[in-house]
Amino acid sequence: MPARDLFHNAVRHGLEKEGWKITDDPLSISFGGVDLYVDLGAERLIAAQRGEEKIAVEIKSFLGMSVITEFHAALGQFLSYRLALTARDPQRKLYLAVPDDTYNEFFQLEFTRLAVKDYQLKLIVYEANTEVIVQWIE
Repeated sequence: MPARDLFHNAVRHGLEKEGWKITDDPLSISFGGVDLYVDLGAERLIAAQRGEEKIAVEIKSFLGMSVITEFHAALGQFLSYRLALTARDPQRKLYLAVPDDTYNEFFQLEFTRLAVKDYQLKLIVYEANTEVIVQWIE
C-alpha cells in the first residue's frame, strides 16, 4: 500500500467538516489484474429521493522540486483510477485534491487549465493549515 500524502489528514478532516463520511482510507480497487489504491473513499446522503453521493479522492501536495513532474504523475494516477472506477464503481466520482496555493498559481496557467478541461479532471481545492475545502471544481 502506498504512503500517505503529507496533507492526507487535512483533506480528510476538510471532507468530514462538510458532512462526508469517510468509508475507505484508502479505497482499494482491483481491476484487470492490477490493485490500485485511491487515497480516500467517501459518501454522504444528499436528499431522501436521490440517495447517496459517492466520491473517491486522490490527494496531492505538490511540494516537490518540479510541479510539472508532480502534475504528470498525478494525471497518470487520476486517469488510471478513473478507468478502474468506471469499470468497478461507476457511480463514484473521482476528484484530485490540490492545495489552494498550487491551484491559484500552477492550475491557472494556460497549459494546466487546458489539461484540466481536456482530461475532464474534477478538483477539490483545499487549505492544508485550516483543513478546509476551499472549492469544488467539476
